[in-house]
Amino acid sequence: MTLTTLELSQIKPIPGFDCVKMKREIQAQIYEETKHMTWEERREHTRKAAERFDREIERIRAERQRRAAEARTDTP
Repeated sequence: MTLTTLELSQIKPIPGFDCVKMKREIQAQIYEETKHMTWEERREHTRKAAERFDREIERIRAERQRRAAEARTDTP
């Protein structure tokens, strides 16, 4: 699952966050995890990682919806 345009537009910058540094660290981590894998093993590793990511996005989306619903019911 992907983020909607609205969800992406609501993401605010985090002061002091270095996106390029984070990208490089993640790439190095993935390289270390997969450097001795076959192509098929890397493909399966990537598929599982994508599934975990999708589940996390769904969890976050559900939590936001729950909080929004609570906020609506708490408003007099």
